[in-house]
Amino acid sequence: MSPKITHTLRNLLTVLLLASIALGLFFFASRYPMQRDITLNAANSLEPTSIQVLSQMNGPVQITVYATEQDVRLGDLRKIIRTFISLYQHYKPDIKLEFIDPEKYPDKARSAGVQLNGEMLIQYGERSVHLTQLNEPVLTSTLLSLSHTKDQTILYLEGHGERKLDGIANHDLGTLFGAKLKQNGFRINSLNLALAQEVPVNAGVLVITHPQLDLLPGEVDKLLRHLAHGGNLLWLIDAEPLHGLERLAEKLGILLPPGIVIDPASSEMKAPATWSLGTVYLPHAITRNFNLITAFPSARPLLWNENPEWQHSELLEVAPRGWVSQSTNTTNLPKFDKLHDTPGPAIIALALTRNIDDHEQRIVVVGNGAFLSNSFAGNGGNIDLGINMVNWLASEEHLITLQPRPTRDSNLLLSKMQLGVIGIGFLIGLPLLLAGTGGYLWWKRRKT
Repeated sequence: MSPKITHTLRNLLTVLLLASIALGLFFFASRYPMQRDITLNAANSLEPTSIQVLSQMNGPVQITVYATEQDVRLGDLRKIIRTFISLYQHYKPDIKLEFIDPEKYPDKARSAGVQLNGEMLIQYGERSVHLTQLNEPVLTSTLLSLSHTKDQTILYLEGHGERKLDGIANHDLGTLFGAKLKQNGFRINSLNLALAQEVPVNAGVLVITHPQLDLLPGEVDKLLRHLAHGGNLLWLIDAEPLHGLERLAEKLGILLPPGIVIDPASSEMKAPATWSLGTVYLPHAITRNFNLITAFPSARPLLWNENPEWQHSELLEVAPRGWVSQSTNTTNLPKFDKLHDTPGPAIIALALTRNIDDHEQRIVVVGNGAFLSNSFAGNGGNIDLGINMVNWLASEEHLITLQPRPTRDSNLLLSKMQLGVIGIGFLIGLPLLLAGTGGYLWWKRRKT
């Protein structure tokens, strides 16, 4: 066989081998699709929270988008929405996406209550909700709210200067925490026991924050009856007098020693020493897989009497190197007083349960109300912990999850000197290097 024929056969075999490899790769890629997001902010992937929410949803989700084929500002709006929803469909294939042109079918848009181009109607089971903006936190929160097994109402006690769950003042809880509860599908209403005959039986959770005025004995009686009937309760206690709630603490077996927790770790983090940093979470459904740092300004310690009627579970331990200070002077750097202060660590959050009327009654007591206030709720995982508490109290353990993490900053900040070095390097240095290398190779070849 001549060398020319041998060379031709070798080339032919090489082409056939490469074609076989390409076809094999195509087959496996179509049969076993795999993707990996290597962008800095994982812009093309879902957060673990979103994936967890999708895994908890049984049954199909119908997303109907009322959008024209072209939008004046965004162009091909349908393509943008289809690409984004495909991230969710990758983990939940039974998400069905349908587009309806509101200009071609105005009757359908009117009957659905659609007002904007690109508005979406999301249906899951017998629940539905409209969306006018689309991003991962909004869509995941919407799916989370649709996942609620039943309508839940959260009542908060008012009439004595308490923190309002829908208030916007700095000490209130509405701007961040209350808004997140609403976003997750909870209804929020106030409760004035001086007007209401009793705590409504449809209250999923009753929230009591620290009153600034004394409750009337009759109001406390109504609270105790609510407790006796198996009502669930979130009680946020500040380091102040109880103003009539002593009987409630006694009923729950809660002891409230005076003083606030001092945490040296806060000073090391450039925060006030009167802040307690939550890093040690005890095993419980509320704290499962929870590892975010939380901050509690001027927290008070919690103690309790062992009572066979209630099962107490510690949730949060703080200040392992700190103490409970009896001093009211917190303007200067506090120091441990061996005669009056109690060394740490301190427990500042408890969960209580008991069986009553064939169901489990749930109580959460936290020695701080400021951590969910509008001023401090944005610190660390404060909102996440508060949402977990409410979900557990409302018997929605499957919704206990972390909120989506913020995207990382992708901006690169350079000084003038650094910019100058990079500019000179690329505009002058690199061309000179290439020219020098080329000249050297030319001279070397000419010499040989």
